[in-house]
Amino acid sequence: MIEVLRIKNLALIDDLELELGPGLNVLTGETGAGKSFIVSAVNFLTGEKMRPELVRAGCEKAVVEALFVQDGEDLILRRELTAGTGRSRIYVGDSLASRETLAALRPKLLLHASQHGQQRLLQPSFQAALLDAFLPDPAPLAARNRLVKELTDIAGRIRALDAKASSLEEKRQFLEFQQAEIKKVNPLPGEEEELTARRAALAEARKASEALSKALECIESEPKVLDSLADLHRELLHAGTVAPEFTEDAEAVAAFRHQLKDMAVRLRRAPAAGAAVSASDAEAIEKRLFTLAQLRRKLHKSLAEIVDLGGQVTANLDFLDACALDRKQLAREEAAGMEALAKVLGTLATARRAAAKRLADALEDILRGLGFSKDVRVIFEFSPATVHTPVAVDAPALVEDRARILWRPNPGQPPQPLDKIASGGELSRFLLALMSLSAEPGGPTLIFDEIDAGIGGLTLGSVGEYVKKLSQTSQIVLITHWPQLARLADRHFSVRKSVENDQTSTRCARLSGPAVAAELARMAGGGEAGTEMARRLLTDL
Repeated sequence: MIEVLRIKNLALIDDLELELGPGLNVLTGETGAGKSFIVSAVNFLTGEKMRPELVRAGCEKAVVEALFVQDGEDLILRRELTAGTGRSRIYVGDSLASRETLAALRPKLLLHASQHGQQRLLQPSFQAALLDAFLPDPAPLAARNRLVKELTDIAGRIRALDAKASSLEEKRQFLEFQQAEIKKVNPLPGEEEELTARRAALAEARKASEALSKALECIESEPKVLDSLADLHRELLHAGTVAPEFTEDAEAVAAFRHQLKDMAVRLRRAPAAGAAVSASDAEAIEKRLFTLAQLRRKLHKSLAEIVDLGGQVTANLDFLDACALDRKQLAREEAAGMEALAKVLGTLATARRAAAKRLADALEDILRGLGFSKDVRVIFEFSPATVHTPVAVDAPALVEDRARILWRPNPGQPPQPLDKIASGGELSRFLLALMSLSAEPGGPTLIFDEIDAGIGGLTLGSVGEYVKKLSQTSQIVLITHWPQLARLADRHFSVRKSVENDQTSTRCARLSGPAVAAELARMAGGGEAGTEMARRLLTDL
């Protein structure tokens, strides 16, 4: 149950705190005062979304926090909403938490019935889900949902396989042409760049070889340099006999001549080998580059794109070759899944029909206590609904019995769907009956947001008695405009708007004694008549 609820900086609420108690907690006030917004704040705290523009003007963030008591243990929830961005932070205790955590906690904390809930009650899908929620053993339903999900996934994979195969089959001839052309050349990643670099290196080698040949020619051409240096060496030796300083020059010439002779030997060896290798490599490189260029022109792509294309084409052709086998495997999986699902649906159909009988009997008992005829009848009508249509298996679609609620509020009428004959007041009581079946002692707080709309008179008294009885085992938060219900409160809170310093704020105060009487009088229309009615209501307690 909720012990304390605090709301700060949310819409018209600047700072509001409620200390709720066990039993029946009633919120009353004029239309638009903010009663339902307090409930919206609780829903936000337990996981629902809220628009960032609802942060109070001029504030950075809104905060909603509450102290819950579960099985004797305190649980503090806090949620912050940032203005502008709309981002929220959730705290469970002192730790940050996710919305998924709140979604798991919410069913243990709250059951909320509202006029919106009445509209959901009219939806066949919601009615079917209601029955499933009352199954004594949830295992068959869980197995059904799991198998349906698996079959949906298999069907999606089969459709995707067929679509891809159909698209590729139309292109098979072109794909095979591309594959043949690419395999013929077999380009490698980065090959063209590597060959271009090698061609440039060989061009430099050829230039170096030519330079070597010319250098040798300089040494060996007529008149020969070596012979001239020999003559120069001899003459300098003769001159040295007269002028000794020329002897040293003669020795330098001799050394230089020996160096040139050695250079000539090396020059004669180097160019021939280099030229032969260069010519052979250059021819192969030019031929390969030409082949690659032809492939690029033929496929209208860069070499890098062609290398990638080769892998894609091979993969697509391999896919087409393996497609039939893959589809057969998926067909076997679909057949096995359908067989398993058919068995589960048989078990589930029996369980649903048994649960429908128990739920209908329980609802009828409660509805009689809420002012309906003793002949009121609730019937769950079952009709076939397709669960899975096979894609690869030659078999009929699987169907299940899907329930919807029919009822007969008065004798002499044929049973009809709720949306055909149920009034707003009847829907309110029907929803109240359903929620009471979900309630359990010490369980979640029940929130009734104007669920008494559309009822009055003796029926209102029956609803009040039932809500009061229900509050003996469950905490209830009830928003109402009826003084006949408000008088039953264990704690009565008045919600009102006030204006201070040109700022409108929602206030909430717990009432007691004369304040309760005054509020009941206001709800009864005010004046002497309202005061008298409030007196009688309080006297009847």
